[in-house]
Amino acid sequence: MKTIAITMGDPAGIGPEIIAGAWEELQMIPDCRCVVYGHPEVMRRAATLRNVNAEMDCVTCCADDVLEVLPGTIDARAGSAAYSAILRAIDDAQKKTVDAVVTAPIHKAALHLAGHHYPGHTEIFAEQCGIENYAMMLYLGAGEWNMSGRRNMSGRRKSAGLAVVHVTLHTAMRTIFEQITIESVLAKIRLADGFMRRIFSRYSGAPRIGVCSLNPHAGEEGLFGDEEIRIIRPAIERAVAEGLNVDGPKPADTIMLDARDGKYDAVVAMFHDQGHIALKLLGMYRAVNITLGLPIVRTSVAHGTAFDKAWQGVADAGSLIEAVHVAALCVTPS
Repeated sequence: MKTIAITMGDPAGIGPEIIAGAWEELQMIPDCRCVVYGHPEVMRRAATLRNVNAEMDCVTCCADDVLEVLPGTIDARAGSAAYSAILRAIDDAQKKTVDAVVTAPIHKAALHLAGHHYPGHTEIFAEQCGIENYAMMLYLGAGEWNMSGRRNMSGRRKSAGLAVVHVTLHTAMRTIFEQITIESVLAKIRLADGFMRRIFSRYSGAPRIGVCSLNPHAGEEGLFGDEEIRIIRPAIERAVAEGLNVDGPKPADTIMLDARDGKYDAVVAMFHDQGHIALKLLGMYRAVNITLGLPIVRTSVAHGTAFDKAWQGVADAGSLIEAVHVAALCVTPS
């Protein structure tokens, strides 16, 4: 039986209610037990909101003052509660008390108000695990999908899905150029290949990886910038020399069309929005955030706290459901 820790996220956001809204479906995942890390009373309120009668297992990770936080507000108490739940889940995963961690969304400003100055979940996990070579991946799993974006368990295609890995992540646009190097691009290609090979072991074939350009039209041979010539292309050549199936650099405005149509299994994007926007257009509520390079399994929803929808009972739980499915898939059998 796999045990999946689900962190509550920011209690002022939609995290608690999407967990509650997904709970009955999560109980149907074979050989999988889910445990919420947060505050039991917050989860009881969320269950009432979503008309969920089932009891949710919950590990208490935060102080009672979180119960005073108002929905849709940036509050240091909420940031502190979210951070405490994350640390406890990471610690239990490292101790192998749980097999994987799935995170509901946090609010970065609330996190900072609480004195925890991280750009996001990914950096917290990397620091706590002592990892320097890591990457954020957005992943759309294989399977048949209905119009709401939910998994149709009656049919599965022989595919490993589609992934996007980012060379740079939560950083200002002006700093991107200095962070893109041959080594940083090559490292993300390797991480993408490693993850997809793990998933492909359940299907067949070798993963095909496409690499985005940085500049329009892939730089037009240096007319619009030479990063493709100096940095990205040499990184690809080194990856190919290592035996990886890599192609590029390809213009960012067309590469995801090719990936959607099956030419690539994974795409390496140069910066956050270059990868996020395209993949979310393909499947906003079935996309999953995965942190690559960690010694533990961590997946997450691919959306934020949605304060404008919080505690109204309308938030879509699809991405959370997928995140738990993918986390269970990534757990190495003992």
